[in-house]
Amino acid sequence: MEFRNLGHSGLKISEIAYGNWITHGSQVEEDAARACVAAALDAGITTFDTADVYAGTRAEEVLGRALKGVRRESLEIFTKVYWPTGSGPNDRGLSRKHVMESINGSLRRLGTDYVDLYQAHRFDHETPLEETVRAFEDVVRQGKALYVGVSEWRAEEIEAALRIADERGFDRIISNQPQYSMLHRVIEAEVVPLSEREGIGQIVWSPIAQGVLTGKYLPGQAPPAGSRATDDKGGADMVRAWMRDEVLERVRRLRPIADKAGLSMAQLAVAWVLQNPNVSAAIIGASRPEQVHDNVKAAGVKLAPELLAEIDAVLGDAVVRDPALTQSPKPRP
Repeated sequence: MEFRNLGHSGLKISEIAYGNWITHGSQVEEDAARACVAAALDAGITTFDTADVYAGTRAEEVLGRALKGVRRESLEIFTKVYWPTGSGPNDRGLSRKHVMESINGSLRRLGTDYVDLYQAHRFDHETPLEETVRAFEDVVRQGKALYVGVSEWRAEEIEAALRIADERGFDRIISNQPQYSMLHRVIEAEVVPLSEREGIGQIVWSPIAQGVLTGKYLPGQAPPAGSRATDDKGGADMVRAWMRDEVLERVRRLRPIADKAGLSMAQLAVAWVLQNPNVSAAIIGASRPEQVHDNVKAAGVKLAPELLAEIDAVLGDAVVRDPALTQSPKPRP
């Protein structure tokens, strides 16, 4: 495993992080989840990402139990706040009330006194940004989080938060967690240039496009039984956008490139996102330990410029690039 600084901060994280978005507490049983976490630790992964909303708060509980007994200082634990965790009007968003109550709930479920990174899971159009920035500052001052970041924020939203932090002398955002893969490159036009200027690192999710870039989904064929595309607990909804024959055919044509590089398709996909110097870590998920062992082999891989150009030529207009696709829910009517 290799390590990178998270943005311009002094925090070093494993360049491959382990995330438990739609697996722990939902798609796989707890014994399998614990086996995947153990595999991640064995592979040298030290960075673990979750969120309060995953599996209705159960994912944090499963991760906390799986990491129990591991030396806390050897880990970087990340979580997030924004999405509803209850039915009340204040059980969502980035108000001071929800932020403060949510960090306490996350710490309790994770079984830790602090998280290394606390992230705003989406931009909140219903709460004054200064209120959110100040609440996150207070979380840091109380020792409940060491650093703060965001997830799926647009460039102008990140810039506005940085301006408030600078004016008030608050801790700055050091990270953004966007979707990023060979097929989904919406951050490249605006978010990455801003982040490079401001010292913000990307912790990217879905580097293998919900499993599509493994090549297991073939054009004209039904998805394999037990795959994410057949998961009725949320997985199928996320992968549906890529399940078009024209996209799957282009992905199929990546296999000779992976073979030439001596990589599996999944390893090629993870290695691809790590070629971007603004990426601090790629988050992988797994339902089986062998998936972890396969994906971590992408750590430290350097892809030649001509191979990257070949990937671009194969994928062509299947790549999604529109920065407007990064958006948070609008205010409720």
